[in-house]
Amino acid sequence: MRSYLDWLKEENMSLFTDFYELTMCASYFDNNKFEPATFDLFIRRLPENRSYFLFAGLEQVLLYLKTVKFTEEHLAYLKKQGFDQQFLDYLRDFRFTGDVWAAPEGTVAFPCEPLIRVTAPIIEAQLVETFLLNTVNLQTMIATKASRVVNAAKGKAVIEFGLRREHGVDAGMKVARSSYIAGCHGTSNVLAGFQYGIPVFGTMAHSFVMSYENEIDAFRAFAKTFPNKSTLLIDTYDDLAGAEKAATVAKELEKAGCKLGGVRLDSGDLAEISKKVRKLLDDKGLQYVKIFASGDLDEFKIAELLKNGAKIDAFGVGTKLGTSADKPYVDIIYKLCETMGERGKFSPIMKLSEGKVTLPGRKQVYRFKDENGNYSKDMIALVDEKVKGEPLLTKVMEKGKITYDLPSLDEIRAAAAENLSKLPAQYKKLTNSQPYTVELSQDLENLIKNLKKKLRKTSQA
Repeated sequence: MRSYLDWLKEENMSLFTDFYELTMCASYFDNNKFEPATFDLFIRRLPENRSYFLFAGLEQVLLYLKTVKFTEEHLAYLKKQGFDQQFLDYLRDFRFTGDVWAAPEGTVAFPCEPLIRVTAPIIEAQLVETFLLNTVNLQTMIATKASRVVNAAKGKAVIEFGLRREHGVDAGMKVARSSYIAGCHGTSNVLAGFQYGIPVFGTMAHSFVMSYENEIDAFRAFAKTFPNKSTLLIDTYDDLAGAEKAATVAKELEKAGCKLGGVRLDSGDLAEISKKVRKLLDDKGLQYVKIFASGDLDEFKIAELLKNGAKIDAFGVGTKLGTSADKPYVDIIYKLCETMGERGKFSPIMKLSEGKVTLPGRKQVYRFKDENGNYSKDMIALVDEKVKGEPLLTKVMEKGKITYDLPSLDEIRAAAAENLSKLPAQYKKLTNSQPYTVELSQDLENLIKNLKKKLRKTSQA
């Protein structure tokens, strides 16, 4: 099977960056600025109706860092953009040689907590910024959204159905991956099923039903092809009439020793229709036939359906999950937190822009649990502090080589499920959830206070 790493090698991603990353790197080079620096990747604030993030995208980040390089074709293009030949010669041999610490994929996280920490020669650390932000933004955004949908479904299966409205091929693949990490049972995306081993699901379209003169002929034709795994779309003309015909086909399948898998509802008052369809099927001894629902669903609609007693066994959730329609981005940033001075020692640095202050120094995130093992609070501390909580960041790359056993997708999915199970219910409410406590250590607070004074004096000099 062609892996994501193969794809990165073939579709080399070194130019997948903002132009200003390259201009800054060229100026670093021109001014002999090669010393190491540390950057934090984190999300500044929570979107509306969110109280946590579910971190995803680390695997793609590490594979990119391991393989990124410039080809002669890339260098020829950059020469046309006005870059100096000496800088292009540097890029010809470019490799990422830094160290990376990160939270494992599937970790529940909160604002301002470093998710990835990169320490590398400043040109290397700067150049990779855009890819890291793009990758983690999409996958964390979707994993968070999908986890809310799955939680709202209260144990009923959720299938990711949004491929046709997701933003391109790469997004479609990453949405399927992130949704599966977050607890979706599968995807409609066949390539994602092939690439990642995610279970794939599908029913039929209205066009299939409409292509036959009689609706029941369409059902019979489909059941003939898939006698033990058919889900029949019953609302093309009239949902209850469609349910009657599906029941007829189900009985015909029983005589052949097979079973109809389910019926699908895609429109109308899904709660009321599902109750009527369930009764119709049960009255005919078809209790085993599942009711699958789709049609512009999200976590809010699913919660409302279940509140109203909908008799739905599984949900297909498309556009609003695959685009995170209510919040199609997270406020993710990648900021410098320490630089190396002339004496070869790292010095903390921070940004003081109004509303965009960053945390200085190299940091660790510690998680505390209550007596039941549930998450109670987090603390962001400097790396040399002794804190009793569980550290979240682990070393995943050293000198440009991956030092971390990349978990399988199912292992990441299991880690996400465990993380979410330990997050108390008040933080998973769809609206008006309580804010989770994230504290700064006293040493970090002191550093911030002292560094602010120093930087303000320097800026006024």
